[in-house]
Amino acid sequence: MSSFAVYVHWPFCRSKCPYCDFNSHVREKIDEAAWRDALVRAIDVQAARTSGRVVDSVFFGGGTPSLMDPKTAGAVLERIAKRWTLSPDAEITLEANPTSAEAASFAGFRTAGVNRLSLGVQALDAASLKFLGRQHDAEEARAAIALAARHFQRYSFDLIYARPGQTVAAWRAELAEAVAMAADHLSVYQLTIEQGTAFYAAHARGDFILPDEDLADDLFEATQADLTALGLPAYEISNHARPGSESRHNLVYWRYGDYVGVGPGAHGRLTIEGEKLATRQVKAPELWLASLQEGRDGMAEEVATSRSERLTEMLMMGLRLTEGIPRDRFLREADGQPEEALDPKGLADLIDGGFVTLDAERLTATASGRPVLNAVLGKLL
Repeated sequence: MSSFAVYVHWPFCRSKCPYCDFNSHVREKIDEAAWRDALVRAIDVQAARTSGRVVDSVFFGGGTPSLMDPKTAGAVLERIAKRWTLSPDAEITLEANPTSAEAASFAGFRTAGVNRLSLGVQALDAASLKFLGRQHDAEEARAAIALAARHFQRYSFDLIYARPGQTVAAWRAELAEAVAMAADHLSVYQLTIEQGTAFYAAHARGDFILPDEDLADDLFEATQADLTALGLPAYEISNHARPGSESRHNLVYWRYGDYVGVGPGAHGRLTIEGEKLATRQVKAPELWLASLQEGRDGMAEEVATSRSERLTEMLMMGLRLTEGIPRDRFLREADGQPEEALDPKGLADLIDGGFVTLDAERLTATASGRPVLNAVLGKLL
C-alpha cells in the first residue's frame, strides 16, 4: 500500500499562545511515566489493526513535544518499530519551541531517534514575538536554529506574517534572514483570528488591527516570489522546500494517504478491508489518559467515510499541493465514477478562469487558485 505515517500528539504547553486553537493545554505538573505508558499502549491498540504496514514517517506534534523527556520519544519510537516495520530511512519529526530550556534537549531527542526538527520561531523581531505571546526572544530563536543545524541534518521552522503594522519591505527582509538560516524547509502562515482564542476577543474589542486584504495579498505574493527566487519554492500553500526536502509526513496527509493518530484529539485516516475510516481520539487529556489506563483504546469516534466525503477531503487536501491530484488517485476514491464527483460547469468555469488545470495526468489548482481554495472547492463540488 501507499505511504503510512504515525502522528503522536503531546498536548501540553508552558503557556497558551493567543492565536492558537490547537488542542493544547497548560498543566502545572504531569505524570510523564503515566503518559509514556499510555502512548505506548495506544500504539499497541492501533498496530493490532494495521499489522504489516511500513511506517515511512512519525511526527510528534502538539502542544509542545519538546517539553517531553526525550526518553518518552525514544520509548514511543521503539514501540512503533516493534509493532510495525519502521522504514530504515523513515522521517521522524518533532515540533519544538526555541526557548533555551527546550533547546538543551535537542541532543537527547536526536539520540532517541528523532531526525528532523520543526521549530516554532514565528517571528524574528522582538515586538512581533511579544505580540504573538511567544516565550522566546529573537536571539534565542537564532541560537536554537543554529543548535538544530548542529544536531539535525534536516530541520524547519515556522513564520507568521500579516501581523499588525507589518510592511512588505520589512517582511521581505525577514524572509531573507530566515532563508539564510534555513536548511531546506520553511513553513509560512498568514495570521488568522480563530474563534475561542485570546486573539479572537482582543480583535473583536479593537485591541489590534490586521493588515487589510490587499496588503495581506501583497505579503503572500512577496512570500511566493522571494522564497522561489531564493531556492525554496512552494510545494503547498504555506510550505516551501528545496526540491526533494519536502515534509514527507505532511505529504501523506495532502496526498490522502493512511495515517494513525495517537494521543488526545489526534485524528487518523485508515484503509481497512476496502473502507476509509476516519478516527478521532478523545480530546480532553485527562479523559484520554484514563481511557488507556482503564484498558480502553482512547478512541472517541471511528466512522467509515462515504465516497462523497472521501472526494471532498481529497480535493481539500490535494489541491493545496503545487503538484495537484493524480487522475488515478482521484478515480480510485471516486469508485471509477468521476463524472458524479465534480460539477462539470463549475470545473469548466474554473479552467476558463485560470484557477485550475485538468489534463490526462492530474487536476491542479493554479497559483491563482490556491490562495482562494475555498471558493474553488465550492465551484468544483
